[in-house]
Amino acid sequence: MKFARVKPLDAILATAKKKSLHPTLGAFQLTLFGIGCVIGTGIFVLTSAGAQKAGPGLMLAFAIAGLICIVAALCYAEIAAMIPVAGSAYTYTYSVMGEMLAWTVGWALVLEYAVAASAVSVGWSGYFTGTILNEFFGIVLPPYLTAGPVALGGAPGGMINLPAVVIALLVTWLLMIGTNESAKVNAVLVLIKVTALTAFIVLTLPATEMDNFNPFLPAGIFGGFGSGVGAVGAAATIFFAYVGFDAVSTAAEETKNPQRNVPIGLIGSLGICTIFYILVAAGAVGSIGGQPIMGPNGVPFPAGSEELARQCALPEYAEMLVCSNEALAHVLRMIGFSGVGNMLGIAAFIALPSVILILLFGQTRIFFVMARDGLLPEGLSKIHPKWKTPYVVTAITGAIVAFAAAFLPVGQLADIANAGTLYAFMMVAIAVMMLRKTDPDRKRVFRTPALWLVGPATIAGCIFLFLNLPFEAMIVLPAWAAIGLVIYFLYGYKSSHLGKGIIEVPDEDILNPHG
Repeated sequence: MKFARVKPLDAILATAKKKSLHPTLGAFQLTLFGIGCVIGTGIFVLTSAGAQKAGPGLMLAFAIAGLICIVAALCYAEIAAMIPVAGSAYTYTYSVMGEMLAWTVGWALVLEYAVAASAVSVGWSGYFTGTILNEFFGIVLPPYLTAGPVALGGAPGGMINLPAVVIALLVTWLLMIGTNESAKVNAVLVLIKVTALTAFIVLTLPATEMDNFNPFLPAGIFGGFGSGVGAVGAAATIFFAYVGFDAVSTAAEETKNPQRNVPIGLIGSLGICTIFYILVAAGAVGSIGGQPIMGPNGVPFPAGSEELARQCALPEYAEMLVCSNEALAHVLRMIGFSGVGNMLGIAAFIALPSVILILLFGQTRIFFVMARDGLLPEGLSKIHPKWKTPYVVTAITGAIVAFAAAFLPVGQLADIANAGTLYAFMMVAIAVMMLRKTDPDRKRVFRTPALWLVGPATIAGCIFLFLNLPFEAMIVLPAWAAIGLVIYFLYGYKSSHLGKGIIEVPDEDILNPHG
C-alpha cells in the first residue's frame, strides 16, 4: 500500500538515542507508577458504577478485566523490553504494521489518556468539595464553581468545575519540572492509598455477610450487545482502571536497564492491583450489599443516568452502595467506622492526583514521539534544557485536560476512554506476533510465554470487551479515528520524517539488537 510505510526497528532506536529523554526510573519506581494509575480510578471513582452494572458480580468483573489485562501485559512486556522507546503501542505499531495504522493507535491513545485524566480530575473535585471542604470545614462551594454547564445524567449543571481545573494544572506543572521529581511524589501518594485500601479490606471483610452476595449476578453475565450491563459490561467499564500498566510502557525510554525493569513494572503492578481490586470489591459488597437498582424492565438503570439519580434521591435507596459518590468511605461509615471512612476520603483526595499524573505522563509521551517522527509539528517535541522534559507538549496537554474537566460532562467518559485503550492493546498483541515471524533473531530479554495462545487471547479479549461497552461509547472510536485520519492525510502524511526519507542510521557501538 502506498501509505503503509514501516519504520525499521533499528531506525526507531537510533532516533530515540539521538534525541532522547533522560533515563531516571528503576523497576521499583515503574511498579509504583503502574500501581499509582491502576489503584485509584477504579476503586475510588468507579466502584459504584460497577456495582450498578453487575451487583456482587463486580468481583467477577474485576477478575475478567484483570485476566484480559494480564495476557495483554505479557505481550506488552516482550515488545516494550525489546523496543525501550517512548510511544508505547504507537511506536510498536509503527515498527511492524506501518505509519498509517501507527497514527490511528497514537490518536486512540491520545483519546484514552486525555479523557481519563479529565474524568479523574472531576472525581478528585468531588472528594475535595464533599469530604474535605464540606465534612471537615463546613464549607459549601456554590454549584456554579463545582460543575460544568452539563452535570451527570443530563441534570442542570454549573458554570465551571474550578477544583478540577486547579488539580489538572498543578499536576501539569509537576510533570513539566521533571520526571524523577514526579516519580518521587507519586511514590508517596501510592503508599498512602495502598495503606488506606489495606485498612478498608481489614475492616470490611470480617463484616461480610453471605446473603449480600445473593443474587451474585442480578443482571447476568452478559447484558446484551451495546447494553453495558452485566458482569462483562461492568468489566468493560472498569477496564478503564487498568491503563496503568500501559503508562509504564510509555516510560521505557526514561528507564534504567529497560530490558529488565519494564517487564517487572508491567506485570508486578498489574498483579498487585488485580488482587487489591477483587478484595476491596468483596469487602464493599459483602459488608453493606451491592445490588443494583433495577428498572421496570428488570435491567439495571444505566450508571450515571438521570433515571438512576432520581431513584437515589428516594429515602429507600439513598444509602445504597450504587448511590454513593465516595463509595468506600460510605461503606466504612455504614458499618460503624465513620472516622476511618473520613480518613479514607482524605486518602482518596490525596491519592487521585497520582492517577492524573500518570495519565498525563503517558499522554504527553505519546504526543512527544509522534512529533519526533514528524507526524505532528516538531516544536511539540522540544525538551527543556534544565528540566529534561517535553515541556511544550506537556503544557498544551495539561491545558486541554483542564479545559475538558472544567466544562464537559464526564459521567460516561470511562467507557469512551476504554474504546481507545482496547484498540491499542489489540494492536500490540498483533505486533508481537508479527515480529516473531518477521524478526525472529532479534534479542528478546523477555519472551511472552505461549504466544500462540496469549496473543490471540489478548485480541479476542479486547474485541469481547469492546462489544460489551455501551453503544454510545463504541461509536466514539470510529468517529475519533475518522477525525484523526483527516489530520494525518492533511499534515502527517506529507510531513512524516519517514515519508521524506529521513531515517536515523544506528551506530554499531550504540545498538546491538541481535546480541
